[in-house]
Amino acid sequence: MIQRRAFLLATVAALALPGDLLAKSLVKGGRTSRIRAKGAKASIEIVEDELGVPHVRAKSLHDAYFGQGYLVARDRLFQIDMEYRRDMGRMAEAFGPRFVAADKAARLFLYRGNIEAELAALPPGVLECAKGYVAGVNARIAELEADPGQMPLEYGILNLKPLRWDVRDLVRNRGIGMGDADDEVRRAQMQARGLLEVDQLMAPLRPAWSFTVPEGLDCAAVSDADLGILDPSARPVPFDAIQEAALDRAERRADRFAQGSNAWTIAASRSATGRPILANDPHLGIGGNSPRHMIHLTAPGLDVIGAGAPGLPGIMQGHTDRFAFGRTNFHIDQTDLFILRTDKDDPERYWHKGQWKRFETFEDEIAVKDGPAQRVTLRYAQGRPIVAQDAAKQRASAFATVSMLPGANMRFAIIAINLAKDWVSLRQAFKIHVSPTNFHYADVDGNTGWQTIGFTPKRPRHDGLFPAPGDGDFDWTGILPVEDMPSVHNPKEGWFASANQLNIPADYPHGKKVISFDWSDPFRYDRISEVLRSQPKHRIEDSIALQHDVQSLPARGLVKLIPEKLLPEAAPAAALLKRWDCGLEADSGAALLYEMVMPELQKGFRDLVVPAAAREFIPSVNLFEMLRILAAPDKRLGPVPDLARDALIERSLVAGWKKAVELGGPDPAQWRWGDLHRVEIAHPLSSLPGIAAAFPKIEGGRSGGDGFTPMARGFNAKRGYQVSHGASYLLVADVGAWDNSRFLLLPGQSADPRSPAYRDFYPRWLAGQMQPLWFSREAVERHAAGRMEIVPG
Repeated sequence: MIQRRAFLLATVAALALPGDLLAKSLVKGGRTSRIRAKGAKASIEIVEDELGVPHVRAKSLHDAYFGQGYLVARDRLFQIDMEYRRDMGRMAEAFGPRFVAADKAARLFLYRGNIEAELAALPPGVLECAKGYVAGVNARIAELEADPGQMPLEYGILNLKPLRWDVRDLVRNRGIGMGDADDEVRRAQMQARGLLEVDQLMAPLRPAWSFTVPEGLDCAAVSDADLGILDPSARPVPFDAIQEAALDRAERRADRFAQGSNAWTIAASRSATGRPILANDPHLGIGGNSPRHMIHLTAPGLDVIGAGAPGLPGIMQGHTDRFAFGRTNFHIDQTDLFILRTDKDDPERYWHKGQWKRFETFEDEIAVKDGPAQRVTLRYAQGRPIVAQDAAKQRASAFATVSMLPGANMRFAIIAINLAKDWVSLRQAFKIHVSPTNFHYADVDGNTGWQTIGFTPKRPRHDGLFPAPGDGDFDWTGILPVEDMPSVHNPKEGWFASANQLNIPADYPHGKKVISFDWSDPFRYDRISEVLRSQPKHRIEDSIALQHDVQSLPARGLVKLIPEKLLPEAAPAAALLKRWDCGLEADSGAALLYEMVMPELQKGFRDLVVPAAAREFIPSVNLFEMLRILAAPDKRLGPVPDLARDALIERSLVAGWKKAVELGGPDPAQWRWGDLHRVEIAHPLSSLPGIAAAFPKIEGGRSGGDGFTPMARGFNAKRGYQVSHGASYLLVADVGAWDNSRFLLLPGQSADPRSPAYRDFYPRWLAGQMQPLWFSREAVERHAAGRMEIVPG
């Protein structure tokens, strides 16, 4: 799913900045500040430690999550408010008619079923926690409305007011995303032109699989128009740095796969501590809002610490008093595009299961700033949003996504995980966890486990690789039970890891239980595996070092391919790379050269092996596939494959050297990868002068690594070499000796430039200086820096 970028509200005039008074909610030293807040059921104590992590001590589960909601709103209100407004389709009411199309699309993906039934079906205790979180957010908003001087600066600049939250919207909000619908359309178009096998060069199927077109699908009739509002160009809104509509197919895939992560779990038998170790570093967007927020929640039956996603109740990666837990993306094909035949005489009807059926329709009204309200009609077929319709062609597209199914209440799943006590109760919590995830587990009794979770549709008659006819023959027949998903418990190897690679066991019945054919390249996993296998006894320090490892396996592959005999123009580049240890260090000149050579090699390889007729579908080739083919060249490279390969590498070395001179200067001794590969963090709306003035950029930091090293610091060379994704949050948990655990959070807890927590972690993160994650009451009290009490208002 393509990550949606923050909106550039280009139509909004910047206003004068408010004063620079910073409201302080926690009193430093021994004194305690007290606030009254409507919605709290009893007094809540909050202790903030020296690193800015708040420790919430409540008398009930409701109030623990009330504390989280309040504190997230204190630190990140504008961030969560904009996401809430966007997802509920309420942007136009604040920013005008340019956002109507996006609002209509967002509303199409709101759940239209029985909200009360969904809430009633949640696991015990979960709803009460969610209500507490929402009440905490609203309590902070009420506090700000009573004292506008504390309001985040954006609201004065943009002349906005934050929206109040409703717990029922956590059910309604299912989120719009393309999934792999664009891949399905591309394959159909290539099949119609006899080019389908070439698709493997950009999107190799893993595990190996043969294409089968669903019976009745007319591939020649499939076009990009079938994507409808799933295509960002169909719902154009201004973005700050990037418009999704401007990205080519390869960039969209790259953005989707950039949202990966690393995690590994070490059993006590392989640990130098004699206890399990769990490490996790989720790779999310870097450059705008921080995607994580730290907190510690305690109440009767709850003691959990770690990082949550702002706006989502609960802690996603961290530990309870009993177990540590981490997560990486597990690739599940959770969407399908169904092509419907509509009635020539009545386009409100579609053919399904041998009869004409009428679209389910909902009339909605979108409020528009400085304009009349817009009435919209939202259509569904079998609960699936209609994303495109062409009455003249008797054609419509229904988008099937697991997120729209009854019970797909992902926004409550993290709470259920936080409330679990052990492996058995966790597997119950997983039943409402929709997002595809490798879940890592290690407990104080020495148990370790890996469970794949996420809604996996049952497709008895197709494999999800193409659009399918919407006549009912290819409908889903349910969701795979968690018990049928791949998992391990206390593996004999004593460790396991996940880095978004294909990790379905070889004996798993993949043909009968189709999960996915689309996985990240295995470079990060292979390097992590290489390191862990070499360590009989793994230490906390080893996990920290591995999270910051910049050894590049693609670079190793390239260096091995450099021919011995080269033209003089290619010799300097070859010599520099052959002397190199393949570490993408910030101070490495060879790393800079490598990053210039590899794109030239990919472009040259594409031009050599992709037929001209297929190039509109294959803008870039898969790196792993390219290196595999170059290591064992075949006739695709030409009549003499070895010579063609060597000549290609030679040309790439020459072109890469030229590019390095252009960007790094004429003296290779002065080249430094980090001089190009920098970490800059700016407000998502920094193109507005008022926002830019109020929110200074956090910049200057140099970085090593790239998107294929364990220390993932991805970038898109077409947009520059600035880091665009990676691990802004890192965790290493010493299971059972919790105060030994370590973490980092980029750039800090607060999004308010008036706060000392706005950028305090930026230098630590750049230096890889992991900080202690204090958990025990004794450690928290020893490092207490501020105190606050919330009492019922």
